[in-house]
Amino acid sequence: MSEITNNKADTFRREKHKEEMKKQLISFALMIVFTLLAFTIVATNSLEKMFAVPLLLIMALVQVAFQFYFFMHLKEKGHEMPAVLMYGGVWAALLTLAALGVITWW
Repeated sequence: MSEITNNKADTFRREKHKEEMKKQLISFALMIVFTLLAFTIVATNSLEKMFAVPLLLIMALVQVAFQFYFFMHLKEKGHEMPAVLMYGGVWAALLTLAALGVITWW
């Protein structure tokens, strides 16, 4: 009986790892596409700065989200503390940039 249970558990684990690898490869491919698209936008100067800068920032944020959730495994259970520390660091960086912006341009 335990051999059947082990086989089922092993099969389940393999399927789970296969699905996780598929998601990682898709997110990696999307990050490569976003990077190539960003380089193309900048190199060809095809968009005005007013449109290019926000677009590049949005693509950068999407890539950061892919990095956090897929490659740093922050979506998995047991990674709550690293996630809190990373989000805290991002929040501290945003507050610092906002404060420096206010000090500089006020």
